Amino acid sequence: MKRLVGKKVFVTAAGQGIGRACAERFAHEGAQVVATDKNTDVLSAWASSHENIQVESLDALDREQIFAAAARHPDVTTLMNVAGFVHHGNVLDATEDEWDFAMDLNARSMFRTIQAFLPNMLAHGKGGSVINISSVASVSRGLPNRFVYGVSKAAVQGLTKSVAADFIAHKIRCNAILPGTVQSPSLEDRINALPGSYEENRAAFIARQPMGRLGEAHEIASLAAYLASDESEFMTGQSLSIDGGMTV
Repeated sequence: MKRLVGKKVFVTAAGQGIGRACAERFAHEGAQVVATDKNTDVLSAWASSHENIQVESLDALDREQIFAAAARHPDVTTLMNVAGFVHHGNVLDATEDEWDFAMDLNARSMFRTIQAFLPNMLAHGKGGSVINISSVASVSRGLPNRFVYGVSKAAVQGLTKSVAADFIAHKIRCNAILPGTVQSPSLEDRINALPGSYEENRAAFIARQPMGRLGEAHEIASLAAYLASDESEFMTGQSLSIDGGMTV
């Protein structure tokens, strides 16, 4: 299918995992894609095989870089906010630095990208789609040892609804995707960082998925492609769980 022909998509944290899968799916659907990451070596390793993917360096914590990117790409029609980090621990474990970093990367970065790209979406009058990666660990469900992460991802849901409400009359849609546990390099890092054996830790992640398996990044990308396409033009302000039944 080529549902995104004529659209231009800007993706943060596209180097690997969900970000990469979404960038590749957007390109497959015919979009012009600007795939960004702080680590351009990781990006270039796979993106060079896609003629409609442009690679750029972007630190999602750097406001000046974000606004400069928006100025270079005034014709972006879809903004995909993926950048994020998962902290381990409960409220007693959390440090001030962890709180600040999670809020800055998981929520403030989205505030900045939307503030940077939205004016041009409004100016060209064709509307636009903003897609934010939240998490099932948020308003939807409290998960053990996800205090800082869950709070920051709950903020993403509030941000999503607020943007949707403010710009609904301007054909700007804003929705959030709430993944469950998805197989990714980030997940592998978290499994390896836990005490105990790799096999036991991985089994524990799988056990909390009622479907009995981890999600795959391409499954998240399928939902993102729908939200970027005109097929979802009657949907805004929604938090869409894709979590293997965790919130059933």
